[in-house]
Parts: sequence; C-alpha cells; structure tokens
Amino acid sequence: MHINISQTTPATFRPAIQNKTAGFRQTGDIKLMNIRQIILLSCTSVLLFCEGCSHSQISKTIDDSVAIQKTPLTAINPPTKHPDIPNSGTSDIQAEAPAPTAPKLEQYLQSMTLEEKVAQLFIILPESLIDGIDCVTAAGDMTQKAFDEIPVGGFIYLRENLQSKEQVKAMLSGIQTFSRNRLNLPAFLCVDEEGGPVARIGGSGRFDVPIIPNMAKIGETKDFDEAHDVGVRIGAYLSDLGFNLDFAPVADVLSNPDNQVVKERSFGEDPANVSAMALAVASGLQEQGILSVLKHFPGHGATAGDTHKGYAYTEKTIEELKACELIPFQDGIQAGIPFIMVGHFSLPHVTQEPIPASLSSTVITELLREEMGFEGIIITDAMNMGAVAQQYSSAESAVMALKAGNDMILMPGDFKAAYQGVLDAVDRGELTIERIDASLRRILRVKMAMQTNET
Repeated sequence: MHINISQTTPATFRPAIQNKTAGFRQTGDIKLMNIRQIILLSCTSVLLFCEGCSHSQISKTIDDSVAIQKTPLTAINPPTKHPDIPNSGTSDIQAEAPAPTAPKLEQYLQSMTLEEKVAQLFIILPESLIDGIDCVTAAGDMTQKAFDEIPVGGFIYLRENLQSKEQVKAMLSGIQTFSRNRLNLPAFLCVDEEGGPVARIGGSGRFDVPIIPNMAKIGETKDFDEAHDVGVRIGAYLSDLGFNLDFAPVADVLSNPDNQVVKERSFGEDPANVSAMALAVASGLQEQGILSVLKHFPGHGATAGDTHKGYAYTEKTIEELKACELIPFQDGIQAGIPFIMVGHFSLPHVTQEPIPASLSSTVITELLREEMGFEGIIITDAMNMGAVAQQYSSAESAVMALKAGNDMILMPGDFKAAYQGVLDAVDRGELTIERIDASLRRILRVKMAMQTNET
C-alpha cells in the first residue's frame, strides 16, 4: 500500500511555514517544506543553538514459518481488544488526513497493558523475537506467535533479511497484518537505505533498483533538485516493497576531516548545504510515503572514533555545536521532521562525563527536547554497537535510554533482556508509567495517522 507522509505524520509534527525568527516550536499543518523553502531556511539559519546499524555475522538463514523454536517465549498478558482507530485517509497520495484527536488517542492509550506499551518502544531485528533463529526471511507462524506475545513497535531489516522483491513484499505485508490484527496499529517497517555505502537493498545486488551514489558526491553538486530526486528514487522502491520508515538522511556536518564513519555519508563541511541537502532528501522520501529520520544527533561528523567498535567522542563545546553541527537538526525541527536519531558518541565538554549522547538527559531532554523544541520521536542509534554494548548490559542501556528522554530503542543486543529490564524498572519505580505514556503518545500520533483502509 502506498502511503503518503501527509497522511501519516500527525499535525503536531507539522510546522507552520513561518519566518525562522518566530521560534522553533512546531505548530500548524503537516508537511516538510518544499525545496525552495528548505534552501532559504538553511541559508538563513539562526545560530541558536544509524549510522548503518551493526550486526554480528549471520551464520544461517531460516524461514521462520518452518523453523523450530528452541526456547519458548515467556507469555505476557493476553491480547487486549483495543478501540477501533478511525481511518485517516485513503491510499491516494493526494489525500490529506487529519491527525488523531486527543480523546481517541487517550482512549487507545488507556486500553493498553503495560507490557504492550513497553513493547511499542522498541524497533528490533525480526529474529530478536524468536529464540534460536539467526535470520528471519518470512512472516510465518513463529513470528506471529512471538509478536502476539510481545507486540514491538517495529522491525529493522538488514541485507540478510532481504532476498528478493517477492520475498520482501510478502514478509512485510505479513508483519503489517500481524500488527493490525494484534493492536489495530501499523508497525514501523524500517531499513538503513542512505545510498552509497549504506544501502541494504540498493547495495545487495538482489534488487532491480536505482544505484544511488554516496551523499558526499551528492553534496558536492549543491544541486538541491538532485538531492530531492535521491529521496524520491529511494522512497519509491522502499514504498513498493512495503517499508514505511528509512533511517536516513544523514545530517552530520563533516567538521572533522579525519572522521571516517560518516565521511562518504555526509553531504559535506558546510552546515547550510548539509541542512538543505538532507531536508531535500527527506522531502523526496516523504513524497513516496516514507518517514525519514535525521541522524546522528548532535552531529557525528565532529567525532574521533567509531561508535560501531567502541568509544567515540568530540571535544566540541555546546557553543561550537550550535554554530555548526546542530544547524541541520534545528532546521529539520523547523521543517517538521518526524524522527531524530541520537548517536552513541560522547561530548565531555557538554555533559561533563564520558556518557554516550544517546544515554544523556543533558543532550536529549535538555538540548534536543527543551532548548531546540523537538516534539517528534527521538530514537537511539543501534544499541548493539560497541560504544554502548561494551559498557552496559542491554537492560541497563534500555532503561538509561528512556530515562534520558528517548522515545524508542533501536536494536538492543539482547532484546528480551532489554524489554524485561524496562518492565522491571517500572515495577521498582525507576521509570514511571507517566514517562512511558509520554513516549507512547508521540508514537501513537504517528501510527494512528498512518492507519488506512484495509481492502
């Protein structure tokens, strides 16, 4: 089904087209700015202030519809009958749907069990639901059973999960059926598809899709129409396959020329150009019905080290970040970007400690949420990456991420442990239900607006 973001992103995430000096709080209608507005916004920025997800080598591929589950899942509360969610529009991309009303959202929220609420905070690898499975390539009975028990917010798919056009379409369609039957909500179906070196589909050689060059080359052109076309082309084949969320574009300014992590993935060294190009790509994705994610807040291009492997950091002060790295993100907030991903690198001159940004309330709550005014969904980078996994258990890092202000947790190394860790934290009062509900409201606004008629 072809879904337009104008149908799927709630009104609270849409900015009014207004003078940038009017402030950065999001109001008004739902749409990313057009390309001309994006260029103007980026060139007049007020200086106020996933990566590709790592995964261990897959040893075997198993169709989960016939695989044998080695360890039974621990059952949670049985499925709950949830209130119907009103149709927010049709599959016609010209249609604009209203955001869900607050009473309807609150009614739905109150109908959810704690286990369901916590499950919705996670985007995971499909095999993380099923014990003893290395790689899932189908939405079979085992996936359905596991999802019914722990109905996660979404799935991210790596190259190993994606074998052919027909296989992917069937798998993603099956997952959406499971999600709608279980919760009357869609699942976020996600992929890292930036173009260049990070292209799970375009780089696999298994799909007849356009080959997109790296974003460094696109940035060099300073051709915003070309950047927009990149988003359109990627969004078109993602939408056709059944995805609805792309962990792209990269909004990192390459301010450290020695940085190798985002060197080919960044649009370059000029924050205004990076901002305009990234938002042009996001606009193209939106036109094809794909939710976009700006990453890696507050700017991976300034760092030394690789968060995939271990500790990475930047020595920049908050003033230096505001003058450069934060510009694409504040422009994205103004333009109505629905998701921002926080990186795992440390900012000792900002946080006064070597904690990853993704686990820091100073970075997430104080800077991104309160000072910069972002009202959308904040998601961590992949939590199985070395910068986090080498320091904290999956349960510890999941709880820390939510306490810091993240709404969603991406790819914990041990999902079951992370999920149970959050439930345990609520039970002992370390996390409150009110804190969980605050994130759920942001997630539900998007998901309830994504609902369309099923034919």
